[in-house]
Amino acid sequence: MGRGSRWGTLRDVDSPPGPNGMTSAGPNPVMPRLIIVMPAYNAARTLERTYADIPHELVHRIILVDDVSRDETVEIAKQLGLDVIIHSQNRGYGGNQKTCYDAALAAGADIVVMLHPDYQYDATCIPALIAPIADGSRDLMLGSRFLGDPLAGGMPRWKYISNRFLTGVENLAFGLHLSEYHTGLRAYSRHLLETVPYQLNSDDFVFDQELIAQVVAAGLAPRIGEVAVPTRYFEEASSVGFRRSVVYGLSTLRVVARYVLHRLRLRRSPKLAARRRSD
Repeated sequence: MGRGSRWGTLRDVDSPPGPNGMTSAGPNPVMPRLIIVMPAYNAARTLERTYADIPHELVHRIILVDDVSRDETVEIAKQLGLDVIIHSQNRGYGGNQKTCYDAALAAGADIVVMLHPDYQYDATCIPALIAPIADGSRDLMLGSRFLGDPLAGGMPRWKYISNRFLTGVENLAFGLHLSEYHTGLRAYSRHLLETVPYQLNSDDFVFDQELIAQVVAAGLAPRIGEVAVPTRYFEEASSVGFRRSVVYGLSTLRVVARYVLHRLRLRRSPKLAARRRSD
């Protein structure tokens, strides 16, 4: 994707939603092809609520990748008319996202939204999330809980403190001023996903932070933006426990260290080499 918009504005959308949440082929040739991907694991209790909030008039396709759930996630997804990909064995959160992005690119996506199906993130924010990508000013947009009041939304205080600490460290290393890096609502341009070698990243939760490091290393830091999303913590939503969060935090610090060593040319990393030069 080039630096200028090829698609016009989101207000150009006038096609009614069709089957499977896709918009019908209307007269507007400049509408970006928006594909939503959902990396899913045991999301049966929250999937329908997440799906109901999606602005279907903007969406061409919704792809759910199931990572060997032990509940009715797949059955519910099929009832909703989603395109479902089922892993034969659990590949982890990062491995799930790799399948998501491969499938979205193969389906011709111009913009890919990664949405957790656990209802923690408000899908009605998607139009605001993708607008800067659609108008050509951004390639990566993050839905930030910290542009609001995450504690009022139920975020545990220990998660609040750890998130603030890790975000501060990453901002210092990457030269950015983001309010949050650790969100489950993100939007990517096709250009970005074709530029960074995300397939080399971890199959675990730190995948997201490795991808941001790749974006910065590729010279796309000015193309990162964020919008506010409400914080929703509740019993049915998935949540990483304290011990797993400690592992994730240490892994994030290793990502930062790898990036700094790469930037200083002390230890070059294949993960941080762009697949091609950005336009």
